[in-house]
Amino acid sequence: MDCELKDTTVHYEALGEGRPIVMLHGWSIDHRHMVSDMEPLFRQRDGWKRIYLDLPGHGTTPGKDWITNQDRMLDVVLDFIDSLIPGQRFVVAGASAGAYLARGVVHHRSASIDGLLLTVPLIVADDAERHVPSPVTLVADPALVSELGPDEAEGLFQIAVVQSRKVVDYIRANFTSGSETGDQAFQAKIREHPENYAFSFDVDALPKPFPAPTLIVAGRQDSVAGYRDAWGILENYPRGTFVVLDRSGHFLPFEQEDLFHALVGEWLDRVEEYAA
Repeated sequence: MDCELKDTTVHYEALGEGRPIVMLHGWSIDHRHMVSDMEPLFRQRDGWKRIYLDLPGHGTTPGKDWITNQDRMLDVVLDFIDSLIPGQRFVVAGASAGAYLARGVVHHRSASIDGLLLTVPLIVADDAERHVPSPVTLVADPALVSELGPDEAEGLFQIAVVQSRKVVDYIRANFTSGSETGDQAFQAKIREHPENYAFSFDVDALPKPFPAPTLIVAGRQDSVAGYRDAWGILENYPRGTFVVLDRSGHFLPFEQEDLFHALVGEWLDRVEEYAA
C-alpha cells in the first residue's frame, strides 16, 4: 500500500486491526526484516494493527532530493503517522537505525504514544563516537560456512555471533537483496556523512521522561550498535526494561529468538495494561 504525503509517497504494509504499532526498520534494508522480527509475536495476539513502512530511499519508498538528513527522514515519518492514523494513540517499535528514528518520534509525539520498543538500538549516530565491542563468533559452524558464497562468507555473516542456518536465511531474506533494498546513492549521501546521519538536535534530551512502557534490548556482542551507549538513555524511560543479552549481536532477534519473543511479549502485555 502507498500513503500519499504532500511531498512524497511512503510504501507500507498493514497487518491486523486494533491498536496501531508503527515499525521502523534499520538502515539500508526495508520493512521486511521488521516483519520477520515482529510478526511471530502476533500469531497468538489479537487487537493490534501492525504498520510496517519503508523509510525514504529504502524498499519501494523513493528517496527525494529534498530529504538530505535524518531530520528530514523524521519529518517524513511524522507526516506518515499523522496522515495514516490521525489523532490516534499509537505504539512505536524501532530496530537499529530505526530505533534512532523511533526516539525522534517520541521526542515530538510523546503525549500520543503508549509504548516504545528499541531493538539493538543505534544510540550514537557518529561511528567514531560509538562504543562497540570487537566482532566475535561464539557459536561457529564451519560446515555451514563452507556452503556460503565468498560474498556471503566475507560480508554480513562475519558479524554473526551465532553461525546458524536460521541466521543465514535471515540475512539472505532481508540484507542481501541488492537494489530491492532501495536507493543506495540516496542512502549513502546521508549515511556516509555524520552531520547528515545524526539529528541536528539532541534526540535524548526529552522535555520530560517518557511515561509509557518501554523495552530496550541490546546484544552483548553487538559490534555494530553496541550496548554501552544505550544505558545512558535509560533514565528517560521510568517504565523501561533494559536488557543486554549474551550470545547475541546485531542479529539478536534470531540469535536469541526465544528470549526476544519472551521479552517483547511481556512488553506488549505491559503496553496493553497501560493503554487500558
